[in-house]
Amino acid sequence: MRYLITGGAGFLGRYVHQKFLEMGARRDDLIILRSKECDLTRQEQVERTMTHARPDVVIHLAARVGGIGANRQNPGLYFYANMAMGLNVIEAARRQGVRKVVQVGTICAYPKYTPIPFKEDELWNGYPEETNAPYGIAKKALLTMCQAYRQQYGLNAIYLLPVNLYGPGDNFDPQSSHVIPALIRKFVEAQSAGTDHIVAWGTGGASREFLYVEDAAQAIALATLRYNDPDPVNIGAGREMTIRDLTALIARLCDFTGRIVWDASQPDGQPRRCLDTSRAREKFGFVAETSLEEGLKKTIEWYRQQTGMRPRRQNG
Repeated sequence: MRYLITGGAGFLGRYVHQKFLEMGARRDDLIILRSKECDLTRQEQVERTMTHARPDVVIHLAARVGGIGANRQNPGLYFYANMAMGLNVIEAARRQGVRKVVQVGTICAYPKYTPIPFKEDELWNGYPEETNAPYGIAKKALLTMCQAYRQQYGLNAIYLLPVNLYGPGDNFDPQSSHVIPALIRKFVEAQSAGTDHIVAWGTGGASREFLYVEDAAQAIALATLRYNDPDPVNIGAGREMTIRDLTALIARLCDFTGRIVWDASQPDGQPRRCLDTSRAREKFGFVAETSLEEGLKKTIEWYRQQTGMRPRRQNG
């Protein structure tokens, strides 16, 4: 089997690539598609790449993503890029006669006020949270495309809905990062500079669920090998935590003893996020293994190694 992994050199893609190697795939049969090699928003480039690579399975991970601030600043870009990439990849896979497409969606596709825990059947019962609605809707439309192509063309396309991911290699850019890398960076930089406080966005009252990136890669590999149904599947750990508690936990793991100042003028985003993960367990045997504390420790240490920043004594 030949696997084409779009976004295979990205944060999640590197872990998915490694997971397939661990599961016995040959390195030559794993085709890593990078953005510099093919602009997935251009149909002719995608068609040409698919014809040349001739994969049996396409795992579509490539996406334009970011935190709340980046979504507010780039709603049009995030809608267009994610919609165009998915459209082009799925259509090119169909035309090439690919056996299977694995489309990775997003928890941002769920309605803003989805009952907890999020069940896959609730996906269409409301509008997404406004700050990331363009991104979420673009991704959710690709579920409809996968199901339509299965119905008309017989394409075995599956759709996965991962929760917020984190881990070593994540995006720590303050302009576009998600909450965990953003907080880790703030605490580590404050320690290195000897600053006595950090500023966190929002009220801290919203809740989130987080999945360690290596666990997410395991789920994608298992679904690729074992799952062949049209219904979307949640990928998560099944546990939620308020942003305030998360911030306190990261502060403790960073040995930060200063103050945490909450900027309530900034948005909280979706009020709560927590997935029902029973379908993934029942359909292809996925259960998250990495605890949040364990995953955070690994991520913090990785970031410190990358930056060379180590704690100084706190002022308060």
